Amino acid sequence: MRNASGTTFSIVFRSAFMNYANWKNNLESSSLNSGQPAVDNRPLVLAVDDNHDNLELLTQILDLFGCQCVGAVDGYTALSAAVDRSPDLIVLDICLPDIDGIELVKRIKQNPELINIPIVAVTALAKTEDRDRILQAGCIAYLSKPFNIKDLETIIRHHLNYQPLLVEF
Repeated sequence: MRNASGTTFSIVFRSAFMNYANWKNNLESSSLNSGQPAVDNRPLVLAVDDNHDNLELLTQILDLFGCQCVGAVDGYTALSAAVDRSPDLIVLDICLPDIDGIELVKRIKQNPELINIPIVAVTALAKTEDRDRILQAGCIAYLSKPFNIKDLETIIRHHLNYQPLLVEF
């Protein structure tokens, strides 16, 4: 195999994000210790965005925050995923191709098994009346795109009731 001229490689170092400390009990038990598959005890977050690049970015950010993540690109898929896995939190884009995020929030809040799941809106809708409408629908927090990662982290940590571990390097 010969090296092609002009080939570009991208390397992402996760250590650049070391200021996002791991959460307590990220992963308990190990297949090396117990002979059983590892049990993932990280909080489960359902991320919903119809833009695949935004969804990928969001899932990577949530992973850095110590969350297990399930993604959905539309409202019906998100509703089905929420019923199947009952996430600890939902991060939701409001502008979706099938049912909009407001309708999705209403449907989630009508389901007795899902009613208590906190929903955070992350959306391009930035007007005050949009924010008010989103919060009145049942979202517990609102961030407009592009969002500040620290703001998202603060909201997620607060609503999942997790405290970061103090890690010194």
